[in-house]
Amino acid sequence: MHANEAYSALMAHMRDVVALSQVSGLLGWDQETTMASGSAMQRSEWMRAMGSVIHAKRTDPRIGEWLAAIDMAGLDATGQGNLRIITREYERQSRVPAELAAEIARVTSASQGAWAKAREAGDFAGFQDTLSEVLNLRRQEAEALADGGDLYDALLGEYEPGMTAVELDVLLGNLRKGLVDLRLRVGESTVEIPDLQGSFSSDQQMLIARELAGAFGYDWSRGRLDLAVHPFSSGSFDDVRITTRVAENDPFNCAYSTIHEVGHAVYEQNIDRKHGLTPVGNGASMGVHESQSRIFENQIGRSRAFTGHLYRRMGAVFGDIGIESAERFYHVVNKLRRGFIRTEADEVQYNLHVLLRYDLERALIAGDLDVGDLEAAWNERFAADFGFAVEGAANGVLQDVHWPVGLMGYFPTYSLGNIYAGELYVGLRGDLPDLDDDLTRGDASKAVAWLGEKIHQHGGIYQPSQLIERAVGHAPTEEPLLAYLNHKFGGIYQI
Repeated sequence: MHANEAYSALMAHMRDVVALSQVSGLLGWDQETTMASGSAMQRSEWMRAMGSVIHAKRTDPRIGEWLAAIDMAGLDATGQGNLRIITREYERQSRVPAELAAEIARVTSASQGAWAKAREAGDFAGFQDTLSEVLNLRRQEAEALADGGDLYDALLGEYEPGMTAVELDVLLGNLRKGLVDLRLRVGESTVEIPDLQGSFSSDQQMLIARELAGAFGYDWSRGRLDLAVHPFSSGSFDDVRITTRVAENDPFNCAYSTIHEVGHAVYEQNIDRKHGLTPVGNGASMGVHESQSRIFENQIGRSRAFTGHLYRRMGAVFGDIGIESAERFYHVVNKLRRGFIRTEADEVQYNLHVLLRYDLERALIAGDLDVGDLEAAWNERFAADFGFAVEGAANGVLQDVHWPVGLMGYFPTYSLGNIYAGELYVGLRGDLPDLDDDLTRGDASKAVAWLGEKIHQHGGIYQPSQLIERAVGHAPTEEPLLAYLNHKFGGIYQI
């Protein structure tokens, strides 16, 4: 077969694979948002069947034949990106037995419902056997993928291609030292910052959430906003859905969960449309994806300029919110708070939550930690890192859905996203020195356009670290993030 014919046949095949994967993603979105609770077991069978079909398509022997017939040197950057992703996924999928792939899809779908019930009841002991089954399946998958190599790296490669635990240990180790030092110095500050008090109606919070999504470039003609226990974004191109959550005593939770998920969604919506239903038509990695949600949420959304806009909008919608000025509101938004929940953590302590999970899941995969000992290990580590004890499993080991649905190797991408965001923010501010003038008016369009040019449009054409290096001019390190945090919180807490 001629190389051009082979490439055309391969891409036609992958179009179906990508489409089926998006259908599977839509089933997952429905399970989290609108599916009746009594449908969980039937949905798990649907997910098993879809997983089986997708796995068969991804391991079709013709893929190997097509790849062998194509000369990568004769392709442009887009074609090379497609082939790199297809080759990686084909090799990974081909190593995993079809029966194992289908069983993982079935068990993790059922596990999600079991986790939700266990979390509501605060009962980790009752969930241990289910989590052990998920872990066992994922370890089997890792063994098949690693081919004698590191099991954790095999799982990490699914979410952050090219990254290894050895590299992570350096980046995250340096980050941890800086964060612990900053947290201790903030703890010694005499600056007092109040909490936001009052009751804020769900309908009014959702009104502001929709405004915020629009301010950050979310295309409502290709998406929708729903409620979920654990906010997430799902889909690509012309169907990108976001979710948020509402607590009537904490409007910041809804506002910043929404901005965070819009960061993911706008990334997907802004990928060059010619890449639709192709392997490069998604974000480069989970770490790069997280960089977009975090820079939207934190560096832009929690900036002095943008919080000034949010202060005025909240006053207009809710009336008097008990904060006397925009500057005071900026401090309240960014206050370091004692808390258990990762997704509600401030910028300084957020990555300490991630590092806790990273170390524990590495121990689980390596066989150095049993699931039966996981809750105690979590509680011990949390007390050491945050200085107080966990109050119940729902606030601790059961708070995240990731392990129940088999996403081992995913957590470190959150901290990588923060590191990437730190690098990108330096470039963004350098190229847009007057950005605050727009943010004060609630207009983030120039920042979104800059990110669209540097990151979004490229989709998965480049490897994650290569994409960030192209955007900022050097290999990413943790230093810009730590510099940003020290400057910001040093000013707020006068340290």
